[in-house]
Amino acid sequence: MTRESSASPLIYGGGAQSPRAALPVLPPLALYIHIPWCVRKCPYCDFNSHTASPVLPEEEYVDALLADLDQDLHAVYGRELSSIFFGGGTPSLFSAEALGRLLKGVEQRIPFASDIEITLEANPGTFEQEKFVAYRALGINRLSIGIQSFQEEKLKALGRIHNGDEAVRAAGMARQAGFDNFNLDLMHGLPDQSLDDALSDLRQAIALKPTHLSWYQLTLEPNTVFWNQPPVLPEDDTLWDIQEAGQALLAEHGYAQYEVSAYALPGRPARHNLNYWSFGDFIGIGAGAHGKLSHPDGRIVRTWKTRLPKDYLNPAKSFKAGEKALTNDELPFDFLMNALRLTDGVESRLYPERTGLSLESLAEGRREAEQSGLLQVEPSRLAATERGQLFLNDLLQTFLS
Repeated sequence: MTRESSASPLIYGGGAQSPRAALPVLPPLALYIHIPWCVRKCPYCDFNSHTASPVLPEEEYVDALLADLDQDLHAVYGRELSSIFFGGGTPSLFSAEALGRLLKGVEQRIPFASDIEITLEANPGTFEQEKFVAYRALGINRLSIGIQSFQEEKLKALGRIHNGDEAVRAAGMARQAGFDNFNLDLMHGLPDQSLDDALSDLRQAIALKPTHLSWYQLTLEPNTVFWNQPPVLPEDDTLWDIQEAGQALLAEHGYAQYEVSAYALPGRPARHNLNYWSFGDFIGIGAGAHGKLSHPDGRIVRTWKTRLPKDYLNPAKSFKAGEKALTNDELPFDFLMNALRLTDGVESRLYPERTGLSLESLAEGRREAEQSGLLQVEPSRLAATERGQLFLNDLLQTFLS
């Protein structure tokens, strides 16, 4: 259910900006829940994850998550959740009992849509058949399994705790536990990886018949072991060959690319991520979680939570580390940075609906991007061309000038 505003006040940002209309219809609402612990921190990972102690503070963390959610409820009263995503870290380190108490507490506070999508991230090294049957019984109906590679030497280089056989078994166990909708996370461009290596991984993943594949290139991120001690990665020509051949292989097997690194069988895109990329709303709870909420008066506010688990669990400290209301100058880039990642883009009408700004405010950048061959000339949609998808940063820059 969406909440409508009968009034239409205008919202002004700082400086000489165009007026922003109130939002008559609020976008879909999702919930992101961050569980920050992993068995071991991977050398490429820049997410807010921390090595788990032998005993996790499940009860205390669930209490904190629900208290955190309570502080955001005033901003979403009367709305329902279309999706929930448990990310991390490795959320599957938590017991079914803990996740069940959390889900029950969430539903008591915010109603669930009848067809809600609830995704849990899991790693092959944490798969236990009984545990995942119990997860499915809670109403969790989608898994995202972090495979990364099926090859022993590649997994070792990535610091993963599972082996190739465990990765294969994890997909089978997911299906046996009742999950008919699951994603496999797979990387390419790995240390010393050849084209044949990359395609072998991809063929193995396709053979497991996931409904969704996240297939993305390894990048070296600041504040990681790989950033400080970079491995030898494939040459650019090899990376390009991998990308082209891999996309062709995925298409051949019915996986349509709908985002830069997301491929799905018909009707199986990740609803939670689609909402994120189309500038929908999401509450973020948990250590380091981010959120974005629209208000009927036109304000669009991004929030971020306290990052370190010990601080998040400290009653003397605030859950919220900061928040920022987006200005009129920031909104175009913020909207397009997400929407243009989608292969088909978004309907043009979503821009005024979800920002309160007129389409005319994009006119100059739009003309430049179209003339440069980076944006499709299609009045009813905002969508990158194939060239624009390859040079997304250049495309976005046209809306900053």
